[in-house]
Amino acid sequence: MEVQLRQAQKLEAVGQLAAGIAHEINTPTQFVNDNTQFLSEAFGDYNRLLTQYQDLLQMAEDGVINKEQIDKVKSVTEEIDLQYLREEVPQAVEQSQEGLGRITKIVRAMKEFSHPGTKEKIPVNINHAIEVTIDVCRNEWKYHAEMKTDFTPDLPLVPCLPDEINQVFLNLIVNAAHAIADAIGNSGKKGVIQITTRLDGDWAEIIISDTGCGIPEKIQKRIFEPFFTTKEVGKGTGQGLTMVYSTVVDKHGGSIEVESEPGVGSTFNIRLPLQQDVDK
Repeated sequence: MEVQLRQAQKLEAVGQLAAGIAHEINTPTQFVNDNTQFLSEAFGDYNRLLTQYQDLLQMAEDGVINKEQIDKVKSVTEEIDLQYLREEVPQAVEQSQEGLGRITKIVRAMKEFSHPGTKEKIPVNINHAIEVTIDVCRNEWKYHAEMKTDFTPDLPLVPCLPDEINQVFLNLIVNAAHAIADAIGNSGKKGVIQITTRLDGDWAEIIISDTGCGIPEKIQKRIFEPFFTTKEVGKGTGQGLTMVYSTVVDKHGGSIEVESEPGVGSTFNIRLPLQQDVDK
C-alpha cells in the first residue's frame, strides 16, 4: 500500500504539472514557429534580390551592363529593406535556437523526473536533481516568485532514491510558491524562493526558503502529521509534507527542520548523510 500510495502521489504530481509543462513548451514553440515563418519570407526576399544580382552579373560577363538593371537591383534592395533583414535574420535564428534549447531542457528534465525509481540508493548529484525539479515545476512558481540558487559546486554525490528525493524537492518548492502566492495576493509583486546546498562534515544540507505567508508557531509541530493541511478543501491532502518527512528521515536517515514566522516566510533545512546506511 505504501508503494502504491507513493506511486499515486508521483503520478498526481506529474498530472498537476502537465498543464504548466505544456505551457512552458508552447511558449518557445510559438516564437520558433513565428521566426520560421519570418525566415521563410526573408528567404523569398533574399531570393528576389539574388535573382537581380545574377542578372547583373550575367550582364557584366557579357560586357553590356546598363543603368536599368542597376536600378532594378536598387529598387528590390529598398523593397525588401535589406538592412532590416541583415539585422533581424540573425536575431530570429538565435531566438529559435534558444527556444529549441529551452524545449529540449524541459523535455530532458521531465524525462529525468519521471524516470522509474530504483529499489536501491544510488549516488545522486543533488544540485542537478534540484535544477531538474526547478525546471519541471517552473510554471508553478515563475508568476509569483524569483528563484535564487546558491549551490556548493563540489558537493559530493549523495546516496539517494532519486525519484523520491526529487519528489521531496518538488513538494517543498511548490509549497513555497503557493505560500508566496497567498502572501502577495493581487499586489503584482514577487516573492523569493532561495535554495542553498552546502557541505557540513558527513552531511549534505539543502535549505529551501521562501518569503511566503509563514506558518503559525502553534501548528509548526503538526505540519508533518498525516492528513494535516492548512489549505482549503480540495487543494491539499495533507500528505505532501508527511511524504517529505518519511522520505528524508525514515528512508534516507536524514533530518528535516522548519523555521517559520507568519508574514515573513519559512525555511526548511534538510540534512542527508553522505555515507550509505545499510539499515535504511
